[in-house]
Amino acid sequence: MSLSLTPAERRARARADLRLGLPICLSGGGPVLLAAAVETLGAARFAALAGRTGASLAITRHRAETLKARAYDGDLARIALPEGATLDWARSVADPASDLDMPMKGPFRTLRDGDTALHREAIGLTKEARLLPAVLVAPVLPLDETATLTTLDIATDGRPEAGAQFDEVVSARLPMALARAGRLHVFRPDDGGEEHYAIEVGQPDRSKPVLARLHSACFTGDLLGSLKCDCGPQLHAALAAMNTEGAGILLYLNQEGRGIGLANKMRAYRLQDQGFDTVEANHRLGFEDDERDFRIGAALLRAMGVGAVRLMTNNPAKIAMMRAQGIDVTERVPLKVGLTPENAAYLATKAAKSGHLF
Repeated sequence: MSLSLTPAERRARARADLRLGLPICLSGGGPVLLAAAVETLGAARFAALAGRTGASLAITRHRAETLKARAYDGDLARIALPEGATLDWARSVADPASDLDMPMKGPFRTLRDGDTALHREAIGLTKEARLLPAVLVAPVLPLDETATLTTLDIATDGRPEAGAQFDEVVSARLPMALARAGRLHVFRPDDGGEEHYAIEVGQPDRSKPVLARLHSACFTGDLLGSLKCDCGPQLHAALAAMNTEGAGILLYLNQEGRGIGLANKMRAYRLQDQGFDTVEANHRLGFEDDERDFRIGAALLRAMGVGAVRLMTNNPAKIAMMRAQGIDVTERVPLKVGLTPENAAYLATKAAKSGHLF
């Protein structure tokens, strides 16, 4: 048996290194580059990388539009570092916390031409690590101790198109206030990512469409009873409906904040307090409207022997992804609960800009 790392293991190590503030080494058939997440990078390492000829700061198109910087590379922009650039400057570019106090951070000189595949990969890895999507990228020098860095070759170590594979770790009976005949299944992906859970109510008949819900984790709504969203009421209503029907499966997916993580979700909330809606806040942070991967839900349903569902959702994107992944959605079961004065504008934005059905 080989002791070398698999592509999935190298990718998991790269995510961990980025969260630690360590640079990673990226290759792809051309020049080899170092990439580090601006959010976690320390001042000494920033100075060491920023001082290299050809270093640049890569951000997403959404963040570039907020900063009035030209995104010549389509979905991203490479900003040339100004003379004397500091870590504080880079973080002000990455994080919109100071945008209203300091609306003019430029002028920016953005780069054009050249291969941006490694920059794109680096931004993707920061998103997977639930960090702000902004990376300092610099060329590798001959004296770099690259053997101590996590090295990814994007030609072989990129994220598989089919998504991660999941193994069930354990399941156990779990009687709940809303569904006493419950059983909790824990699934672990093979890519070193977060675990996801399936709550099985009763004994669903797999030969028929199963009442199911894909529920994304919401610490603030599910646990704290936040009035800014409808997540907690949806979770409770789904479990209660499954209990009434006698069977169902609720998938609890660890994709907090539409896949951007709790810290970035709180950054988005702070922007919402400044008057931006939920989509605008995500864009100012550099994220898409929704960064979740619903292929995970399809993979878990297949692992549980489910091929057809009656899906409890207001989100057409979930239905489309289930069908694209081979899960037959025979019915959409609406979840119209949880409207409050505090989340009315949020729900209206989801309907108007994200196509949710209410």
